[in-house]
Amino acid sequence: MADKIWLSSPHMSDEGYEMQYVQQAFDTNWIAPLGPNVNEFERELATKVGAEHAAALTSGTGAIHLALRAAGVGEGDIVFCQSLTFSATANPIIYQNATPVFIDSDYETWNMDASALEAAFEKYGDKVKAVLVVHLYGLSADMDRIMDICSKYDVTVIEDAAESLGAYYKGKHTGTFGKFGVFSFNGNKIITTSGGGMLVSDDEEKIKKVRFWSTQSRDAARHYQHSELGFNYRMSNVVAGIGRGQLKVLDQRVAKKKYIFEYYKRELGELGGVDFMPINDWNEPNYWLSVMTLKGKVRPLDVMEALEKENIESRPVWKPMHMQPFFAEYDYIGSDVSEKLFENGVCLPSDTKMTDEDLERICGIIKGLWS
Repeated sequence: MADKIWLSSPHMSDEGYEMQYVQQAFDTNWIAPLGPNVNEFERELATKVGAEHAAALTSGTGAIHLALRAAGVGEGDIVFCQSLTFSATANPIIYQNATPVFIDSDYETWNMDASALEAAFEKYGDKVKAVLVVHLYGLSADMDRIMDICSKYDVTVIEDAAESLGAYYKGKHTGTFGKFGVFSFNGNKIITTSGGGMLVSDDEEKIKKVRFWSTQSRDAARHYQHSELGFNYRMSNVVAGIGRGQLKVLDQRVAKKKYIFEYYKRELGELGGVDFMPINDWNEPNYWLSVMTLKGKVRPLDVMEALEKENIESRPVWKPMHMQPFFAEYDYIGSDVSEKLFENGVCLPSDTKMTDEDLERICGIIKGLWS
């Protein structure tokens, strides 16, 4: 059987940037959490996206959790959360004993529907403590409208930009519009540290607090003293070294992801019932995953099974949170857009190591379903 083609797998730099920083950590015995790579990775990523401050953490989920804490979210508070997302966006709301209310997406952005958000505020008003907006698959949400609405209600905006590092909205990096922005470096992301995340903000005091919480809230005392609940969320110096090397090739990875998307659109866009995720004039995506939707007799499962038979990985669009058994009891505001995108969408292989021959093979298999 031909070699496996992955959906989106780790892609280390040809230049070996990552190993240089990792070797430096070994040579200086900075193996434990904290160290020069952590400090520099925070500084370099913040500079890259145009944020003032950053805290390097063990995961994007941990970053969302501490962003919610920093926003003062607690028991009884309501947090509006995009429904069409991975559960890691919503789970930290429950960690804080708060109540999620899920918001539908729109077809123009595939992200939070500003009109549904407005309706949700009209329903819940001053009970709302924060809004969690996602930039799905590297597509930016309509941040002008969302920020205007949240500003009107004086509510903290947290951007889950886990999938959108390197993407822009109107020339500004996603993750830098709200009070907090969250990035992920999980194994399948556009750059990876194997695991890890970053919280960015222009609020220096909040980021300092997040660093404190993430190192078990250890007070400045000779003995181990803890006046607040702490968490073991700090990134290690070795992992941060991988991140520093990966950051050097981010622009290359975005360019390749865009090439992959445009290849699919060119080769498959004329097939009956096929459409692709929306690329707007004001949006420069990072094209993390290339996603197409189907409305004819060929269904997403047909595509996934045909590719699977040839050792090629693909996946469905995220199943919305309001459709998940765990979150079924919580309110949902909107119509059926996120549900339709889930039912009709398929994420195509978007691995940056793919060759033109790989892409040709994938497209040939898919085209065969229409013949």
